[in-house]
Amino acid sequence: MFVPAPLFPGARVALVGPSSAVSEERLRRADAFVSALGLKPVYYPSCLYQSRDGYLAATDAQRAQDIMHAFENSAIDGIWCVRGGYGAHRILPLLDAAVIRKHRKWFGGYSDITALHTFLNQKCGMETYHAIMPATDWEVDAFSLEALKKALFGGLCGTLEAPEGYAPRTLVPGTAQGALCGGNLSLLAASMGTPWEIDTRGKILFLEDVNEKTYRLDSMLTQLRNGGKFDDCAGIILGHWTDCEPENPGCTLPLEEIFRQLIAPAGKPAICGFACGHSMPTHALPLGRVCELDAAAGAVRIGEA
Repeated sequence: MFVPAPLFPGARVALVGPSSAVSEERLRRADAFVSALGLKPVYYPSCLYQSRDGYLAATDAQRAQDIMHAFENSAIDGIWCVRGGYGAHRILPLLDAAVIRKHRKWFGGYSDITALHTFLNQKCGMETYHAIMPATDWEVDAFSLEALKKALFGGLCGTLEAPEGYAPRTLVPGTAQGALCGGNLSLLAASMGTPWEIDTRGKILFLEDVNEKTYRLDSMLTQLRNGGKFDDCAGIILGHWTDCEPENPGCTLPLEEIFRQLIAPAGKPAICGFACGHSMPTHALPLGRVCELDAAAGAVRIGEA
């Protein structure tokens, strides 16, 4: 797995919009956020609101072109997806893995960007970073900012200490080791049966989601279960499930009961309540890097790059 060079003060970072459009107000906030980190933002057409195509940041062709150009451009040090939303998996057929493999560099984002993480990890053999995006709606707390800086500038390794009040819980005890993979559950479920299907064999699978009804989470987890993804993996980390409420609170399965019914039977070490996903505080994760999971202790240790 290729590990990209970390960024540095003054690094030129391409801001791209592979998914949903970004309002001008959010882009101004993104500019201030990136600049405050000491980075130089380089705006690609897909992150500009006037380029939008309905609910997409730009046409599929434009969004794919921006990503390809950002990888090929030697003046660009890293690529940071400005936001998630919807649409990243639409552009996968338009990306050239062979070209990207010749120009691999730092790449970050999360949520809908899970489709691109999976593509870059599996097709291009490069580590990517599940991390806060510049146009985030969240107020970034000190814990999350420090995690982001480690993803950007190096040092994202060792045991990930849980923020106060967010200790993970054991779902299935045991220990496991493997490369980190995964991200947003809905994107991973959508990958099933495609050339970009998530490969969990021998890996630590991370899952999170936002704004989904519990029965839909049940359905997507069932799809992964039926596809053998829990049997294939070495261990499972379940993160934030933000605003994932039952459609009918009087007639539902609690989320952790869904986990017990669909994930636990695979017998793989698993934790839930890991602070990562669509909420603050949140860890950053190097997808593709080998990590160790001690589910009984609720501990995740990231290996050296």
